[in-house]
Amino acid sequence: MIIREMESKDNAVVKEIIQHSLKSLGLDIPGTAYFDPQLNDLHHYYTDLTNARYWVVEVAGTVAGGVGIAPFDEAEGVCELQKLYLTPDVQGLGLAKKLMETALDFASNHYDKCYLETQHALAPACRLYEKFGFSLLEKPLEGSEHSAMDAWYLKDLPKEAVR
Repeated sequence: MIIREMESKDNAVVKEIIQHSLKSLGLDIPGTAYFDPQLNDLHHYYTDLTNARYWVVEVAGTVAGGVGIAPFDEAEGVCELQKLYLTPDVQGLGLAKKLMETALDFASNHYDKCYLETQHALAPACRLYEKFGFSLLEKPLEGSEHSAMDAWYLKDLPKEAVR
């Protein structure tokens, strides 16, 4: 298993992982990442943003998922954890935890807080976020783009590694 920054060659497989995952959960609906316009070229999207990255995890030489950090409210020092998805065959192996550590280590060097949006129905994801110190909010932060989400989390970022 290796975690590395996304390359342009990864665009199609990462889009497929994200859309397949959302579709399998019945979340291939407007207001979710399924229809994000940047899905066709995530590498370019994250490369063009300041203090943003997307990482992929490879298992046996095959991309099996990824996670991103992007600015959310730069004036307030808030980033967003985005698009944490894994293929079904590697779920439960601790890869989401490793991706979270990678993303939050990066975020803590550039931001004061990290925001994310998800669904209460995705209970394993919610538990993971809570284990990493995210607190559930009553409503989304101003500027939220995914209207189909019903769980919003925020975490104060330490100025040292999160491990």
